Amino acid sequence: MTQPKHNVVIFLGPPGAGKGTQAERLAQDKGLVKISTGDILRDHVARGTDLGQQVKPILDAGQLVPDDILIALIRDKLASMDAVRVIFDGFPRTGAQAKELDVLLEELGAPVSAVPLLEVPDQVLIDRIVDRGRQAAARGEAVRSDDTEEVARRRQEIYREQTQPLIDYYSARGQLTRVDGVGSMDEVYGRILGSMK
Repeated sequence: MTQPKHNVVIFLGPPGAGKGTQAERLAQDKGLVKISTGDILRDHVARGTDLGQQVKPILDAGQLVPDDILIALIRDKLASMDAVRVIFDGFPRTGAQAKELDVLLEELGAPVSAVPLLEVPDQVLIDRIVDRGRQAAARGEAVRSDDTEEVARRRQEIYREQTQPLIDYYSARGQLTRVDGVGSMDEVYGRILGSMK
């Protein structure tokens, strides 16, 4: 069976759900390029491009990069591809970004193929994150500042506030599939693949 020319996957899921790990695996298995806007921004800054010089002061100040700049970055990245075969991890973050991305993908003739949403109960996520901090401490490693229960709970609240509009947006378009994110990495990965058929 030949793979479709274009394949655009938008991965959604809360902090601690294992989204990054699963996205990496999916990218390898499906021949997709994993796109992280943070990585692209850092690359432009490191190379000193016009865009990099534009975003450096914004990043240095710890502010969010405006939507139009992010879309320009994505446009630049996708326009250089013969076939748009990508998985977005951490983008879009807002309904406005999702709409802009749809317009761009339409121009490129590469519609969204799948939007898997990894779902894990809050308490399981918090336990995972706190446990990650405990394991790091036990190994004598520095514990990430966000590996505390208080910070983990706040991150879940922020995630819900930011992501609910995206969930609603892709649900209304019939593109969202909910995936149970509890279980072994292989079990969850199997469910993700099953949701994309």
